[in-house]
Amino acid sequence: MSIALPIFNTGNEFSKGENMATKIFVNLPVKNLNWSMEFFTKLGFNFNPQFTDETATCMIVSDDIFIMLLTYDKFQTFTPKEICDATKNTEVLVCLSSQTRGEVDEMVRLAVAAGGTTYNEPQDHGFMYAHGFADLDGHIWEIIYMEPSAINQS
Repeated sequence: MSIALPIFNTGNEFSKGENMATKIFVNLPVKNLNWSMEFFTKLGFNFNPQFTDETATCMIVSDDIFIMLLTYDKFQTFTPKEICDATKNTEVLVCLSSQTRGEVDEMVRLAVAAGGTTYNEPQDHGFMYAHGFADLDGHIWEIIYMEPSAINQS
């Protein structure tokens, strides 16, 4: 599923820049970069070697979504604020969509098998099914499936 987002407002209507795709780069601090890469590799993710070194890696989620896993020292160079301990505090919830309910359950199963944990039971809202996991650093990843008919309604 692809959602076209407005890039800039030109009065009462929104228009998208020519050949401009919005991309998202989520930056997450990790205690051990190698362990985090192993964990997410077991979940089926790949990494861009062009943006990988001993302090950071670029995990590819889709053509337009990337997760930058950064060592604490590297992450600290981007913010003057204290880095929160995701095992004790929540600063962000990363939510990814799936094509089926089965994919939701499979991703959580793979995460737990790779050393992650679940933080709640699956949520079935009829039109939407969700479950999630906490990764090795405690970051919460929600995985959802939404019935296509629910998305198309106004």
